[in-house]
Amino acid sequence: MEINHFIGVDVSKGTLDFSLAYQGKVIYHLRVSNSNSGIESFIKEIKKNFAVNLSNTIFCMEHNGIYNNILLLYLGKLNTNVWVESALQIKQSQGMLRGKNDKVDSARIAIYAYRYLENYTPWNPPREIIIQMKQLLVIRARIVEAVKQLSSPIGKDAEIFFTKTHLRLSKKCCESSIKALQKDVKAIEKQIKDLIRSDESLNRLFKIVMSVDGVGLLIAATIITTTNEFKNFSCAKKFACYSGVVPFEHSSGSSIKGRPKVSHLANKNVKKMLHLAALTGIRKGGEFREFYERKVAEGKHKMSVINSIRNKLVLRIFACVRENRLFVKKPQVLLA
Repeated sequence: MEINHFIGVDVSKGTLDFSLAYQGKVIYHLRVSNSNSGIESFIKEIKKNFAVNLSNTIFCMEHNGIYNNILLLYLGKLNTNVWVESALQIKQSQGMLRGKNDKVDSARIAIYAYRYLENYTPWNPPREIIIQMKQLLVIRARIVEAVKQLSSPIGKDAEIFFTKTHLRLSKKCCESSIKALQKDVKAIEKQIKDLIRSDESLNRLFKIVMSVDGVGLLIAATIITTTNEFKNFSCAKKFACYSGVVPFEHSSGSSIKGRPKVSHLANKNVKKMLHLAALTGIRKGGEFREFYERKVAEGKHKMSVINSIRNKLVLRIFACVRENRLFVKKPQVLLA
């Protein structure tokens, strides 16, 4: 595919800043409203004045949450080349920078797309059912956090500074709210299950992912929505790195000889879910518990062993999805 034009987009709530680059130089900038009419006006402008062919053009933008939705939906209908890149990746690729505004940012994104075209990964729009499931997971997480706050309304030092009467009063005041929220959590989980049952391919995918020891409904839902049904991540190692479960070497010359550590640049929610899956696998017994106890007995740090299990979970999940099969335990096989 030959790409002639590169369009960097700086997205905000109300506006879109477009910068058009050709042969490594920004030749045009336009700010429009973050709306279908604004996007349409920009595309008409570049087609008329610069003879831009959308099939030979890349639109590049940063991950920007819901503010990207209008633009992504519009470009998806046009079947254009869309590149949604990590804001941190773009920033770190540009070295020391001075000055910042929306126009400058869009130009930097356009030049990034031109320079790093070999890293281009086409954006795959998620299906509507995945969008719905992701939204349900977000709402559930908020409700669970609210339950945690109401369950300890006075704080962790409450037992020291308050009498039992005060504690009982506080707990009683929140009981009905907590019960209502817990009921909402169950209702959301039912909606997630209903969505899964309503789609044959999604139902099959959940069965595959959940066949791996330690992986339950919510963990599977988090992984499937994050990977966009494994369309955005085809490599287990890349997803493990993205999730923050791959240790990296920490050494330099003869003065720094640190042990390998995982990076803090990670999707913390996915990492948390993989951690829960690893703990569940250890508690259930079997090969994960045997592996954990054996490595700890050898003197390995407990968190290091748990991280190894998190990594193995990712490898197993991706292997099963790639081969479209359920995970099958092999008897009398020890993990390395």
